[in-house]
Amino acid sequence: MAAPVTRQVSGCAGRVPSPAGSVTERGQPLAAAVAELPVLDASGRRVTFGALFRERRAVVVFVRHFLCYVCKEYVEDLAKIPKSVLREADVTLIVIGQSSYHHIEPFCKLTGYSHEIYVDPEREIYKRLGMKRGEEISSSGNNIHFVHRDRNRLDHKPINSVLQLVGVQPVNFMSRPTVIHV
Repeated sequence: MAAPVTRQVSGCAGRVPSPAGSVTERGQPLAAAVAELPVLDASGRRVTFGALFRERRAVVVFVRHFLCYVCKEYVEDLAKIPKSVLREADVTLIVIGQSSYHHIEPFCKLTGYSHEIYVDPEREIYKRLGMKRGEEISSSGNNIHFVHRDRNRLDHKPINSVLQLVGVQPVNFMSRPTVIHV
């Protein structure tokens, strides 16, 4: 298993500093105002954003929208990550979209995604975190340990790179089920 993340990493130019201006070993704290913002699950139930990872390690992937073809393909690949592999590393995988909660179930059926998924229908979290495109965040205990901000729609961070940061074994995304023709 890979070593746990012990420093702030950023896909932006340079490291993301802590409020005091230095990178902390425990990551950058998530602002309380952002942690308290709501997300909605597939049933429309409100959950605070910070509660999603306050007491557990999580990889949170923000997608541009559910109609984005590139985001759909990325989530299809996320769907291939076995729950057992995540459970073994004690990591939760969460996708957050900017849509109505009514779109969660059809999107999950379309992509085969069965991990946690929520929406930020008013885009408040996106706005407060300065997101314009898709992002990946690794966090635990209200601290952010890794941030990747896409520079364009094709700039998604390779999934195995993100998984390695949280101690999850790499996943073979090229494997296809064996089909036997009789």
